[in-house]
Amino acid sequence: MNAKDNFIKVKHLYNRAGFGISYSDLNKLSRKNLNKVVDDLLKEPKKDDAITLVDTTESKRQLLVQTALNAKKELDDEEKKMRQEIVRMRNEMSRNLNIAWINQMINTETPLREKMTLFWHGHFACRSNNPMYAQQLNNIQRQHGLGSFKTLLVEVSKSPAMLQYLNNQQNRKGKPNENFARELMELFTLGRGNYTEQDIKESARSFTGWMYDKDGTFIFRKNLHDEGTKTFFGKIGNFEGENIIDIILDKPETAEFISRKVYKFFVNDNPNEAHVKELANHFYNSKYNISELMKKLFTSDWFYNPENVGTKIKSPAEFLVGLSREFFVTYNKPLVLIQLQSSLGQYLFNPPNVAGWPGGQSWIDSSSLMLRMRIPSLVLNDGEIDFSGKADPEDEAVIALSRTATTNANTNTKPKSFVNAQADWPKFLNTLPKGLTPLQLTEFLLQPKLNDKITRMVSDNKGLRSTAVEITSMPEYQLC
Repeated sequence: MNAKDNFIKVKHLYNRAGFGISYSDLNKLSRKNLNKVVDDLLKEPKKDDAITLVDTTESKRQLLVQTALNAKKELDDEEKKMRQEIVRMRNEMSRNLNIAWINQMINTETPLREKMTLFWHGHFACRSNNPMYAQQLNNIQRQHGLGSFKTLLVEVSKSPAMLQYLNNQQNRKGKPNENFARELMELFTLGRGNYTEQDIKESARSFTGWMYDKDGTFIFRKNLHDEGTKTFFGKIGNFEGENIIDIILDKPETAEFISRKVYKFFVNDNPNEAHVKELANHFYNSKYNISELMKKLFTSDWFYNPENVGTKIKSPAEFLVGLSREFFVTYNKPLVLIQLQSSLGQYLFNPPNVAGWPGGQSWIDSSSLMLRMRIPSLVLNDGEIDFSGKADPEDEAVIALSRTATTNANTNTKPKSFVNAQADWPKFLNTLPKGLTPLQLTEFLLQPKLNDKITRMVSDNKGLRSTAVEITSMPEYQLC
């Protein structure tokens, strides 16, 4: 393969398997064998990259205090203040956790690991008003996101965040709650049409007693577990939760369901079913090794076909992280990142429902596209921005932010904020080779092939900085 072809392929790989790549890194990696580049992406990190922002000791203390307060019939004024303060601290910590993960994606040296965490974050969509639970689930998805899918699935299923969100804390012998059992099959493993209502009932019975204790640690309460015989997918036994997961993973439909979701996220919103089947067979035969699945995908010739390059709309997270990585952006008031996420329709840790964000074309409507096209010049040149937003009504944090940003609470003024960010232009320009033309920079920054209109537009440009701002503000920059 010639260097130019490899240059294009590695750029595409890093746009999909990460959040873009600098010109200097792209030049270096273009000289390597593509399979070696993929292997390097899949390597384990040299250091522990778990997010440790939330202090678990303090969070557990708050949980115990809250449990004690909730057990009281009436609270005095001091106790009411104590409960309000815990809620305030949790809301603040939840915002900080969101920003910590955005910053981790911006600064990571293992982009595929963070991209996989983002994928699983949408696949195992979950809301938790407890930042310790949210951080724990995020770290589970990061730690196991390129490992064994079975291990990932079991750990997610045992996490307090998911047990709480899908009501398994209320799932007990004699009074089964089917919420978790249903979503486990419909959204996490098999997909609709591959199980019956009876399978859901029997699965729910098997997960009775999967709970967490008052300080947020998983516990199997044997006295609340239904020890009766269950029949699940034709198999009969006194099943517990992990037995159910094993039986689900025995079904090739699970490998196909996961492979199709991976294909839609990393390759194309319109799956090629032959390629999905190819991935699914490999995934199943590897005993659900996620790294093997991703290696198969990234080393397949069809991954680099023209119909799969520059044709996916970036999610808001991919767009903001990619822009910030590309131009080495520092946010002096990081809360603006939460406002941007909310306005663009993807507020991390707050999916719209258990099915997660729909993705694809749903990322773009007329208002969000206009905002997306304005953001690069605002971030790169520090401008003021209006947030009319797609704020989630349940998001007290964003509502509170909007209120404080409004200059006059008695008017209908839209919330405004200065982005207050700095792009490191000297650092960005130093990543570019000497003599690079505006047209060559445009070819690098955009994934879709350049049309005549764009070529003519940049051919007269004098500076690389102005070209970069102009190009990142175009609709084509929204594609990867």
